[in-house]
Amino acid sequence: MHTISRLRIAGLGIASRIIPFPTPKVFVGADSSLTLSREIIKSGIKRLTLITSAGMYKRGEVDLILRTLRSGGVKVDVFHQVEPDPGYETIQAGVKRLRETNAQAVFAVGGGSSIDGAKTMVACYANDCHPSKLIGLFKVRKMGVPFYAAPTTAGTGSEVTVAAVVTDKVARQKHAIIDPKLVPSMVALDPKLMVGLPPDITAATGMDALTHAVEAYVSTLATAETDALAMSAVAAIVANLPTAYRKGKDLKARENMAQASYDAGLAFTRSGVGYVHAISHQLGGLYHVPHGFANAVVMPYVLDRSMPKIARRLAELARGAGVGTIASDDQTLAEQFIARIRKMNRDMGIPETIAELRREDFETIIDRALKEAHGTYAVPVYFSFTDCHDLLMKLLAK
Repeated sequence: MHTISRLRIAGLGIASRIIPFPTPKVFVGADSSLTLSREIIKSGIKRLTLITSAGMYKRGEVDLILRTLRSGGVKVDVFHQVEPDPGYETIQAGVKRLRETNAQAVFAVGGGSSIDGAKTMVACYANDCHPSKLIGLFKVRKMGVPFYAAPTTAGTGSEVTVAAVVTDKVARQKHAIIDPKLVPSMVALDPKLMVGLPPDITAATGMDALTHAVEAYVSTLATAETDALAMSAVAAIVANLPTAYRKGKDLKARENMAQASYDAGLAFTRSGVGYVHAISHQLGGLYHVPHGFANAVVMPYVLDRSMPKIARRLAELARGAGVGTIASDDQTLAEQFIARIRKMNRDMGIPETIAELRREDFETIIDRALKEAHGTYAVPVYFSFTDCHDLLMKLLAK
């Protein structure tokens, strides 16, 4: 059972040790996005496309970056049509703009959708292809122009990952493009870009980062390096997310969350994610449920179902994050860790069910989730169709 999937994961494990994973040059702290902008000016780039969302552009949240770049002699074109879960049409429109302006570089400023959208645009621009041709592993031949990113949420980790998610709006399905070439060359973790984030988005994106760290830690491809990154991220998120949620202008909490999201991104880009993501991607594709929100709701149920196989690993995370009583046995600590996740959700107004979920879609969700996970994610426990069905029943609004 699952022999082929296990063999594929073993192959991915070998590949991950052979293929180098690039790490961007990182600027951290207040106004680090402006420091990055000045580095771009120093590089001699004269034509740049800044990719962001309509909301950020209209609210003036990229104005300081634009002024800094333009004052340094860079001609900046702004593509601000990136929507949540960008689809093929948006990607193609962005590629068209890159061609029209003969862009020498791309700078993504925004959440995961903006950064993933920009990654895909740059890849399609360089390889002259439709985004659907890049879906899967290692299909990006080249990136072509320098790519930079400044995340405005602390959650997706897209600024450091080898993945970009793109949506087929017609099929109502999300797909992943995975290639080390997608990693930006320089990144700014600027808490000032995050202080205006509403509490609900702070919560959802923060729990997204927690999901990345937890799934990376329990992955069968976890290493000492990914363990250290994931452990650090979990401890920082447990300590700082409640503060960032309650006190949005707390720059230290925002900076700590940005670093935690980055660390979690580094961890899962090397050891992978699991069923939380496999199921959440389907909820996003079918119902447009925000990814971080879906991860937050789904995660406790997946962890419950994976017990007791992952009890020791969750207990280690609990000890590292100061959750529960250190002297407790692994099983008890693991249960306390899952309980803390549920409490964090409750305290931030995240429900235990998905209101949009429909029973008639169960088979589609399960088939797609298992296809995505098996042979792609190094899950510690393999779920069956029945396991997933039982889990979805718990997610169904009463």
